[in-house]
Amino acid sequence: MTTDIIDRGTGPGPADHAGTTTLQPGSRGSEYAALSREVKKSGLLQRRPGYYSLKIGGNLLLLAAGWTAFALIGQSWWQLVTAAFLAVMFTQTGFIGHDAGHHQIAASKRVNNLLGRVHADLLIGLSYGWWISKHNRHHSHPNHVDRDPDIADGAIAFTEDQARVRTGAYAWLGRHQAWLFFPMLLLEGLALHVAGVRALLERTGTTTSRSTKLAEAGLLTAHLVGYLAALFLVLSPLQAVVFLAVHQGLFGLYMGCSFAPNHKGMPMFAKDDKIDFLRRQVLTSRNIRGNHFTDFALGGLNYQIEHHLFPSMPRPSLRPAQRLVRSFCARHDIAYHETGLFNSYAQVLRHLHAVGGPLRPELEY
Repeated sequence: MTTDIIDRGTGPGPADHAGTTTLQPGSRGSEYAALSREVKKSGLLQRRPGYYSLKIGGNLLLLAAGWTAFALIGQSWWQLVTAAFLAVMFTQTGFIGHDAGHHQIAASKRVNNLLGRVHADLLIGLSYGWWISKHNRHHSHPNHVDRDPDIADGAIAFTEDQARVRTGAYAWLGRHQAWLFFPMLLLEGLALHVAGVRALLERTGTTTSRSTKLAEAGLLTAHLVGYLAALFLVLSPLQAVVFLAVHQGLFGLYMGCSFAPNHKGMPMFAKDDKIDFLRRQVLTSRNIRGNHFTDFALGGLNYQIEHHLFPSMPRPSLRPAQRLVRSFCARHDIAYHETGLFNSYAQVLRHLHAVGGPLRPELEY
């Protein structure tokens, strides 16, 4: 299915994005420049060292408290509560790594990368270098078929073209992917660990220096060894395995639930579509309506439109920036999509169900 949005002011329907969006080409870079001037004039791109000092310090204290409780509780099935708490803290730590990766925290690239590697590689065991490469490509071409790695064909089919070529077990998975989406997120944490390690081992012929590769490999190894040693030294073998499954499962679920509403089910561009930067970022992104708790729980990703327009904007500036961006889009007749959290999940699931349509029996489809 192909949806044509010629009138830039016509907002995308919440679930009718199983295919790609065709947009008339045209350069409107001056509009983004005008918005950038408004944002810069408001001071919203300035660094927030006080906020991030408190944020990082508080997060580290809570993470340390979780592992201290783990050590004090010892062999007990109450450790599953600890596993759930640490799943939350791992995700919150990942959000800080995300901010560092976008250079939101410090003016120095070296400081941001150091913070990113410590939080991602050492503290939660995810490859910072692999994620940066993947995430930068996503930001450059969100929901752009064959360019955005976040909608590449994998366990989930994101376009009907991806679904049509599936056979066997993958076809069955595609038929039922809307029902299986949230259960599959329980494996997301493990998948991120594996993908990062695999990319690090296969990283040849890149501009990444050998010393950087070795440093990242050392941090990932330190995390893995320390994590598994803690589990199997403190807990019984059965408790350790169950703890690992609960902790990593909830970590993946929380991460997936935080990222899924951002773009899934929003318009998608075909490979050769031309679209200016402003509309490329706004039309493919979905904001989540909420309050300060929503900001905390989703790590600022609920302001996905503002984040994609200004990736280096510090997290606490996203809420005030929303007023500027939303008003600007209204003046320029650009669709600005915002919805509630649970409605966003419903839109995602409807999209995945529609994508799997070609794999279901003809009468059902």
